[in-house]
Amino acid sequence: MYGPAMTSFLKIASILAVMYLCLAAWVYLTQRRLLYFPTRSVVATPADAGLAFEDVLLVNGLGTELHGWWLPHPKARFTLLFCHGNGGNISHRLESLRIFHDLGLSVLIFDYSGYGRSQGEPSETATRADARAAWDWLFERGVEPGSVIVFGRSLGGAVAAGLAAQVVAQGAAPAGLIVESTFTSVPDMGARLYPWLPVRLLARDRYDAAEALTGLRIPALFVHSPADEIVPHALGRALFEGYQGPKSFLALRGGHNDGFLLSGRDYTDGLARFLDSLSGPGAPLSAPDPARAENPA
Repeated sequence: MYGPAMTSFLKIASILAVMYLCLAAWVYLTQRRLLYFPTRSVVATPADAGLAFEDVLLVNGLGTELHGWWLPHPKARFTLLFCHGNGGNISHRLESLRIFHDLGLSVLIFDYSGYGRSQGEPSETATRADARAAWDWLFERGVEPGSVIVFGRSLGGAVAAGLAAQVVAQGAAPAGLIVESTFTSVPDMGARLYPWLPVRLLARDRYDAAEALTGLRIPALFVHSPADEIVPHALGRALFEGYQGPKSFLALRGGHNDGFLLSGRDYTDGLARFLDSLSGPGAPLSAPDPARAENPA
């Protein structure tokens, strides 16, 4: 028989255990609200940044219709496939589209399922299917895989890494990969944010960029700021250090969402050096002045 003190302790412990399990269950069921922050309203177009573009309709392997923009460059060095982050939509990326255009790149940018004008709901399965639909659209348009740069920012870096691994395994290697402000995996991020929860067991969408890059050997540029307040710089460095292919690291200044702008010429020069290092259809091009970036979001 337990004494009164032990009985009270066991009751309290039981209540706390039930509360903990309820919290874990709530995190498991609602975690996508913590991971995806889509907005539906398209607030601008590339025309607002002085860029010619076409509206694009994509259909992913799940049958979901997606919206994107194709921005052809008249003298394209490469074509950049742009996988954006987990917030907003493509209309919040005009400043990046301007930078990429001035670097001599054609760009295909698309919205994930549930973002902007795209149908569906976001999930890891959906975003991976979305990125593959964008890749297939380029291929069907006659763009050679070896002239494509796969670019991903934040969550999009994990999407880009997964896409690169998939197409390389199928014998269609892109010219290069750029991973900007990206983590090793969602469980690694969660373990830092919620060390008191078993996030590695709870994570439904894992976005394991480190695993996706295992065995990949295409040229890759990793970009991250030590001052990133959302994705720890240590995770970006770990992603870089674990990569076994040709690689370089570009350090930014500023925070997670504005580092590429605040870094100015250092950012654009770093991108230009990476492009110059690749074998592709175009000639070397000096970096643009980031002050020309328009409509920051």
